[in-house]
Formats: sequence, structure tokens, C-alpha cells
Amino acid sequence: MSSEHSMRRVTAIRNGTVIDHIPSGQALRVLEMLGIGGNTSVPVSLVMNVPSKKMGSKDIIKVEDRELTQAELDRLALVAPDAHVAIIRAYSVAEKLTINLGDEVVNVVRCTFSNCITTNLREPLPHRLRVVERDPLQLRCHYCGRPQDLDELANNVL
Repeated sequence: MSSEHSMRRVTAIRNGTVIDHIPSGQALRVLEMLGIGGNTSVPVSLVMNVPSKKMGSKDIIKVEDRELTQAELDRLALVAPDAHVAIIRAYSVAEKLTINLGDEVVNVVRCTFSNCITTNLREPLPHRLRVVERDPLQLRCHYCGRPQDLDELANNVL
């Protein structure tokens, strides 16, 4: 293996979260779904289109001094259901978290249809989206039955 390939593309982090095996080209959408933008106070490393034996190519995100919550993992499942998440403490993997995209996504994002009953404040209902297809991901609202635009879902994160 050449020294170029054996070099680390991103330096190790002391504490934080590493999200690996993100589908190639989806890292920016992952950051958007997690609410991590340019105004964050913690360092974020992003590597896109890294060669991968398993996936062909992949994206990797490292967020220093921040551990993902279960709600954030649920959002991550909508963009990268097969991603691997590692919590780093003192430069070592302290925990490996599992992303679970079930048959239904509840109270993670709102339906993208503006006239859905879930937008009525007088009828507080849980936000429920059914997983119709996993690859490529297709979601439908449990109530209005409308297919969901995955690009718009990032704007409807709860």
C-alpha cells in the first residue's frame, strides 16, 4: 500500500463523535439533519468520496466535543441508515451506537405537506411517517398518505 493511501485523511479527535459509512455525497445532508452548520462552536471534519471496500466510496464526519443523542441518531437514520457511529473519549472508541430505521419514524420530522392534520395545533398528534421502501428511502405520512420529499425533511426536523 502506498504511503498516500495509508495516511490518515483526518486527524484523530480527543472527544466527540465519528460518523462513518455515510453514503457518498450525503455528508452535507447529514450535517443539515443534525442541525450542524457553519455557526457551530465545535470543530467539524468532513471527508467526502473516500474509497471504501464495502461501499465503493463513502463520506465520514467527525464532530469534536459532542456526542449524538438518540433523537439525532433517529434523524441520521433518514439519511444514512447503515452508517456507523462511534463515541470517542480520550482518543479511544468508548461506545459504538446503532442506527435503527424501523417500519415507522415517530416524532423525528414533520410531514412535508402543509395541509396535513399534524400541522393543526388544536389536534396534537404524533408525527408518524411510514417507511415504504428502504433503498432508496421512501416515506409516507401515516395520516395524509403523502409521499415525503427527503430534501424538505431537513427543514421539518422536530
